[in-house]
Amino acid sequence: MCGIHRLSKPPGLKRPQPALEAVDDATTNGPAYYMISCAHPEHFDHMFTHGKPWLERIRSIRADASRKGQAELDESDMLDEENTEELSKQYRALLNLLPNLTVVGGCYGTDHRHVAAIARAFREQ
Repeated sequence: MCGIHRLSKPPGLKRPQPALEAVDDATTNGPAYYMISCAHPEHFDHMFTHGKPWLERIRSIRADASRKGQAELDESDMLDEENTEELSKQYRALLNLLPNLTVVGGCYGTDHRHVAAIARAFREQ
């Protein structure tokens, strides 16, 4: 699994491609697939360029519903759940970029409403 975490601002955000390629090279493609978790889609979708071979290795996303960084969420007294339909549209867009995306879920700020909306977005694809 390759985790992308937005610590607070983009300088803390790591690019997944070099990490995935380094692990694959060191293990002769050892991991079955990679997962991106605990980041809002807007924190990582710009790193994906359509048709790049390394994107085929990403099969799972558990995105945050919240755009806040983890430190902000940890300090918050209220759940920042954002918009369920907006998140499902972002997942649908990711499905167009990640041809092998099959395992999805949610992280910070998600609940059953988000997961249901994500499932609908995949069925409609």
